[in-house]
Amino acid sequence: MDLIVTEDNGQAFLDWGAGKRRCAVGRAGIGDKRGEGDNITPRGAWPLRGLFYRADRIAAPQCIFTPAALRPNDGWCDAPGDPNYNRLVSLPYAASHEAMWRFDHLYDLVLVIGYNDDPVVPGKGSAIFLHLARPDFAPTEGCVAVTLGDALAALAQLGEGDRIRIG
Repeated sequence: MDLIVTEDNGQAFLDWGAGKRRCAVGRAGIGDKRGEGDNITPRGAWPLRGLFYRADRIAAPQCIFTPAALRPNDGWCDAPGDPNYNRLVSLPYAASHEAMWRFDHLYDLVLVIGYNDDPVVPGKGSAIFLHLARPDFAPTEGCVAVTLGDALAALAQLGEGDRIRIG
């Protein structure tokens, strides 16, 4: 069953067949991405590529993915002109990147959404994830964010070929 993200009256919701659960999306809402840093959560149906988690904070989730434990030197390249744009990189890394090993809990669990990765188009947008939400469900920079409990429940029901449908 696909993960479905919708907006209603200024709030976002994720449904995986268990009813709508609150989530956060980008500051600019759901729409057609204009480019890197636009704070838009990309509308469309996207494949789910893989799962990372913080093994020092949570147990490996039970799901169809083989969870990969994040390492302190993991990053995600967000430099459009770099050959590793929109890919996992090892830190330190010379080009612009986002650290995956965070001091807050947002990336304790990260499901990679297959946006702009096949093929990668420089500047179209990078690092679109389903990750954990802040306690107040503050907007993201373009990702979808949920509670840990909802993330684990959604992951447990995913099957081969399931996608995330946004918008």
